[in-house]
Amino acid sequence: MKAKKKKLIYNSVTFGLVIAAFLICQLLLSTGGMSRSFRGQLIPICCWIVMAVSLNLVVGISGELSLGHAGFMSIGAFTGIIVSGWMQRAFQMEDPVLRLVLAMVIGAVLAGIAGALIGIPVLRLKGDYLAIVTLAFGEIIRNLIDCLYVSVDGQSLRFGFLNNKLPGDLLMNGPNGAVSVQTIATFTAGFVLVIIALIIVLNLTNSRSGRAIQAIRDARIAAESVGINVTKYRMMAFVTSAMLAGAAGALYGLNFSTLVAAKFRFDQSINVLVFVVLGGIGNTMGSMIAATALTILPETLRDFGQYRMLAYAVVLILVMLATNNPLARAFFGRIFAPVKALFRRKKPAEPDLKGGDAK
Repeated sequence: MKAKKKKLIYNSVTFGLVIAAFLICQLLLSTGGMSRSFRGQLIPICCWIVMAVSLNLVVGISGELSLGHAGFMSIGAFTGIIVSGWMQRAFQMEDPVLRLVLAMVIGAVLAGIAGALIGIPVLRLKGDYLAIVTLAFGEIIRNLIDCLYVSVDGQSLRFGFLNNKLPGDLLMNGPNGAVSVQTIATFTAGFVLVIIALIIVLNLTNSRSGRAIQAIRDARIAAESVGINVTKYRMMAFVTSAMLAGAAGALYGLNFSTLVAAKFRFDQSINVLVFVVLGGIGNTMGSMIAATALTILPETLRDFGQYRMLAYAVVLILVMLATNNPLARAFFGRIFAPVKALFRRKKPAEPDLKGGDAK
């Protein structure tokens, strides 16, 4: 009962933070109190939060090290762009909300299919081997997209591999990436996607399947001995993570007028992994906070000019050292002690067995 109460409090605080942040941002947007550079970061922040939460499902909950998360994001991004452009040019679908929803759903589905196809052979590996193979997968996807040409000819989609002589209007132009993208992504859609990602991940984590996934992470041999299907549950976490990354990629891709595959190099997978590690492996709320802070940080360091990324790296190292310092942990523990005390269950008063005033 006590564990259920802690989970309920944790989930309530997590959703409360997201809703409060959304309302504050909407208030600042309506009153003009938000700078232009920060407004441009709102949608990417939502995308990186979903990426961090989804990768945390694999790294933190499942206990696997994946370095190909940017590959799933790129599948969702370019699938979303192609679907949106096709719907608009071939079927005159001018409703941006409907096109955005279709793009995100189809992007998530295709990323999930790719995750299943990759997961069948890859999830037989573990540790460093799994990390290397997923890293290679991400680079393969990026290079394939660099060679892909897609055009809309009437109501048909034309695909070409290393062939730019396609009839119709080009949507994908090989190494030049997606061209003439109509930016239909909105901050509200990003907020909804974050909420959906949290609902999926937190419910999966607290479910019977989630407990099986964590059991496999903690003691694989013991989990197998009691009849837990290791491949099934590892695949469940991997495919769910890939689908969420694909949906985030579709939203991210439809936020820019042009997009190239080089945007999804392996260093983007490393960045998402940094969000997860900095926020605390297995800590969903921490992943959200780290993704938000590290997305905003480069913009706040623009005054450093060409030394901006150096300053970013120094700040990142200092934060990592501070979060792993026992003194720092004790300091923050004392700060948040009153908050924890509010939710701590009071012990009932012990009865007076000595008789009190009785004589």
